[in-house]
Amino acid sequence: MASQVKLFDTTLRDGTQGEGISLSVDDKLKIAAKLDQLGVHYIEGGWPGSNPKDMNFFERVKDLNLEHAVVTAFGSTRRPNIKAESDPNLNRILESGAEAAAIFGKTWDFHVTEALQTTLEENVKMIYDSVRYLKENGLEVIFDAEHFFDGYKHNGDYALQTIKAAEEAGADCVALCDTNGGSLPSEIADIIRTVKEKVTIAVGIHAHNDGELGVANTLEAVKAGAVHIQGTFNGYGERCGNANLVSIIPNLQLKMNIPCVTEAQLQQLTEGSKYIHEVANQTPPNGQPFTGKSAFAHKGGMHVSAVLKHPETYEHIAPENIGNERRVLVSELSGQSNLLFKAKELGLPIDKGDPAIKATIEQMKEMEHKGYQYEAAEASFELLIRNGLGENHDYFELEHFNIITNKEKEDRFTSEAIVKMKIQEQTVITAAEGNGPVNALDHALRKGIGEYYPLVHEMYLSDYKVRVLDEANATASTVRVLVESSNGKETWSTIGVSPNVIEASWHALVDSIRYYFMKHADRLQKVEPVPAMPEASVKNH
Repeated sequence: MASQVKLFDTTLRDGTQGEGISLSVDDKLKIAAKLDQLGVHYIEGGWPGSNPKDMNFFERVKDLNLEHAVVTAFGSTRRPNIKAESDPNLNRILESGAEAAAIFGKTWDFHVTEALQTTLEENVKMIYDSVRYLKENGLEVIFDAEHFFDGYKHNGDYALQTIKAAEEAGADCVALCDTNGGSLPSEIADIIRTVKEKVTIAVGIHAHNDGELGVANTLEAVKAGAVHIQGTFNGYGERCGNANLVSIIPNLQLKMNIPCVTEAQLQQLTEGSKYIHEVANQTPPNGQPFTGKSAFAHKGGMHVSAVLKHPETYEHIAPENIGNERRVLVSELSGQSNLLFKAKELGLPIDKGDPAIKATIEQMKEMEHKGYQYEAAEASFELLIRNGLGENHDYFELEHFNIITNKEKEDRFTSEAIVKMKIQEQTVITAAEGNGPVNALDHALRKGIGEYYPLVHEMYLSDYKVRVLDEANATASTVRVLVESSNGKETWSTIGVSPNVIEASWHALVDSIRYYFMKHADRLQKVEPVPAMPEASVKNH
């Protein structure tokens, strides 16, 4: 087994071949800077011979003054039957100014004759000439042995001949590629061991995830002697993606005792993973191993009780080692331990013997039976607990609301909402327009409340989601509305459930405002109510 490995990140090249991944030059520079901070040894920036954007990256990345990573250019071996010195792709690599090059060549005889349509002998010469040319020009050269494992299984002698040619030409490392992602860990290990006996240069692994074995295959390769690891952050890549460095790094470092990065860099792994998701405009999967939001989330009451005593009972590593955190969820599966943990997390004065615990758990289970789900709406959950403890946050009380939607010319729709409510013993009626019924209702609600509690003007809706819970009932289905609100610095989520989407939205909107007022009670300035007026004379705002 290797005592130390080098990390080769290809997020900016192979990762961009994944569906839905598109990075601008600025995006690539941001990710490159982050990868350098995380301790990656090689950053493959792209293929300078294929498009102007990648060449622009190599021109601009020099200004980043990276501290750890070697910027690497990607390309292919020379074309058949020409000199390496005349090959435009190889010359673009030299023009990029990169310190290292990763060039791929065919190692599967089937690909040589059918895809490349040249002879086996010429392909070997192409590999040798290309590596030699780049080495003569001062570059570190990594030979990516494309389709090596499939090639070895079909014609082992020829596959070995191709990588021997790269070695003889001066390659610093040969990275064996499971390009189709279909090999098994046992096959990877056996072939790596065989190759290690045939070459003297460093051997690496480049695994794809088509069999969901990219990480496993990489770890097996390291156990068999691979010292150079290629992969992408968050597993981006063509088809099912590449081996995920976010999982590989902590497995190697924390479980196999093979150093990759510093302890401080390892503790930035979760933040780095999320940052790259954000730059790539991807939603981070909650269930992503190690760095996902749910990676250390506990829901079952018995699990939570055990974790609170000894975290290792249900956690394979300490989350803080990779910059993640433990979370306790609340649901119909929750027990007393979940509620006590959340109460402590929220700073609420509650103890194990408080009868409010049992009552709150029962109420929560009843609400979840109706369709409420508090895992993603912790603001509503905190209000639920506080209400169970006897706190009152009814800053206003609805009497009724009416909503009218109008269709105007050119298929333009507008909505009008009228809300009647009690605020500080005053009857308040407000009306407002919006581009939809919920938008109009939100405007009318804030308009009325703002006359008494100006704090409401600091907050706004930042996201609004609707989910149908029982599709079989068609238009009579119950819906769940999740509202995310913000004041520009904080964000919080609230929930509402009803067969009527407007009513569900109302509950979520009201919880959102009540939660913000509760959290900022010290700044909740009340406007003194005016003397009561006859019902007919109440001002329409």
